[in-house]
Amino acid sequence: MKITGAACSRGMTGFFFDDQRAIKAGASMDGSAYKGRPETEGFSSVRQAGESVGIMLLMEDGSVAVGDCAAVQYSGAGGRDPLFLSDLYRGVIEKHVFPELIGAEADEFRPLAGRIDGMINPDTGKQLHTAIRYGVTQALLNAVSISRRKLMAEVMAGEYGTQVSECEIPIFTQSGDSRYENADKMIMKRAGSLPHGLINNIPEKLGYKGEKLVEYVEWLSARIKNLGGADYFPAIHIDVYGTVGMIF
Repeated sequence: MKITGAACSRGMTGFFFDDQRAIKAGASMDGSAYKGRPETEGFSSVRQAGESVGIMLLMEDGSVAVGDCAAVQYSGAGGRDPLFLSDLYRGVIEKHVFPELIGAEADEFRPLAGRIDGMINPDTGKQLHTAIRYGVTQALLNAVSISRRKLMAEVMAGEYGTQVSECEIPIFTQSGDSRYENADKMIMKRAGSLPHGLINNIPEKLGYKGEKLVEYVEWLSARIKNLGGADYFPAIHIDVYGTVGMIF
């Protein structure tokens, strides 16, 4: 089944884009926002609304395959691609990506995904932004699943020589800055891995001797036992963004 048309639309993500460099340098919380000036190219504030681009591929039978181009919270930091601003990258998708897809047969996922992963943006001489590759290949997987009348998981299993899991896949949940309240929600819903914690600042979240992080982990461990029950054993994952290395 062929892809006969394509469109994209501006969207918002579930979280924010944060300027990690500015936060590590001491930008302080102000409610859900941050005070201070941004330090990473492309940011208009230390924390700003996350942006995305929705991908829609029209199939021969009238079906629509979809995908979401979305980037990480700390765009532009640690070697990551630049800030993903939807109005800027929609033009790249419409100009360079869609012409490669319209008319293509959506019968196999890996060759189509390889074309997108290996594509060079003629305007920059570089690979497409990771958010574009993520969202477009997601839509292509959906297109192949429609064409072959299979679940996306079945398509992936068949093309990568594996099997669809017969048990639930653990989901890693992310608390954001509300690391206490949101940890309770995760525990009550029995998340498989929690809570991330967003430990991205030494004075407010880690402590200059790590004491605030220790206090939080002790609270979290007790909370899992008291609120989750005796048969609940989630993986505990704390993201500290290099701040432990900075103080030790």
